[in-house]
Amino acid sequence: MFGSSVKMAFASVTSNKLRSFLTMLGIIIGVIALVVLVSITTSATSTITDTISSISTNSITVTITDDKDKPLTLSEMDDITALDDVKAAAPSATSTANVRNGSDTETMKLTGTTASYQSINGVELASGRFIRSADVTNHSNVAVINADTARDILGCYNTSQAIGQTISLNGIPYTVIGVVKQSDTTIMSGSSYEAYVPFTSLERLSTTVREVTSFVAAPKSDSVSDKAQQEINEYLLARFSNDSDAFSVINMKVIADTLNKVTDVMALMLGGIAAISLLVGGIGIMNIMLVSVTERTKEIGIRKAIGATEGSIMLQFLIESLVICLIGAVIGLVISAIIIAAINAFTDYTFWLDARVCVIASVFSIGIGLLFGLYPARKAARKDPIEALHYAG
Repeated sequence: MFGSSVKMAFASVTSNKLRSFLTMLGIIIGVIALVVLVSITTSATSTITDTISSISTNSITVTITDDKDKPLTLSEMDDITALDDVKAAAPSATSTANVRNGSDTETMKLTGTTASYQSINGVELASGRFIRSADVTNHSNVAVINADTARDILGCYNTSQAIGQTISLNGIPYTVIGVVKQSDTTIMSGSSYEAYVPFTSLERLSTTVREVTSFVAAPKSDSVSDKAQQEINEYLLARFSNDSDAFSVINMKVIADTLNKVTDVMALMLGGIAAISLLVGGIGIMNIMLVSVTERTKEIGIRKAIGATEGSIMLQFLIESLVICLIGAVIGLVISAIIIAAINAFTDYTFWLDARVCVIASVFSIGIGLLFGLYPARKAARKDPIEALHYAG
């Protein structure tokens, strides 16, 4: 019985292709809106989260805005590291320097720091090593450069070739000891030429860096991130006369968690708006199914007269409603995939279909078919066979 009902449903749908397509249109548009909007939101969220993760979500950034004429010193990084829930701390001073590129001079962005910076911010190297404690103690003129610098300034397309070579920063020779992976260059953007140097070396090289005005710290684990932030906050309050305006403490984990909550709400909101289109499509299906019941009144009367039960007639119309919704959902998913591929092809962004949203859209379409097909199906099943046989419409 089920198999014959499915065959009859497909026959009914294909017998009037234009009307069936127009009926499906609401479902198609609803599926496209739901899948495309939510997939784009999910993709964008994932990209932003990955970007934040590359900076390290398990880090705390501190900026000193008023040192009360008692600047934070490099040795105090050890005091902060000694706090109960803090694993490591490292200064993060930024400046610029001129670097020779053949006969031209380019601007390079420098970050002065210590050995702990690598583990705190998750800096991965393509070649060589990062700054060590001895480099900071000895004021060594060494640099960890990015891949652009290795390629353009030193002419090294193989990063390992750059190790041991010399670059000139403001006329002072610096030995390259490491090259950062291209995807993991986390120094502030704005210049394609960037490098990490020992904090003490940057103090001598730069005219603006004289003390620690910014540093990063890592908690011992994600679970104590808030405690570590509180300990750092209390240390700095005691250090700067209980003036909370003298510094700012930013917990990257809190930012990442907040971002995830915001994007989840956005995805839910967009999904809800798109789901309204599916409901509108369901109303269209109910309307066309009622028309179909009216048109096939005599057919219903004949089927009942030869022994068809109310259940079999109801099943037939329900399956027809489901077939319309499922075909509409499949068309909507295919068009959604084409739209996402077109966006990727003609823009610099990369989005992908969210499999979970595709499943949700399909299940929701089935639910729409059942919900809005139920009333017409019951109406068809409850028709009086005598009146149906005498129907002349």
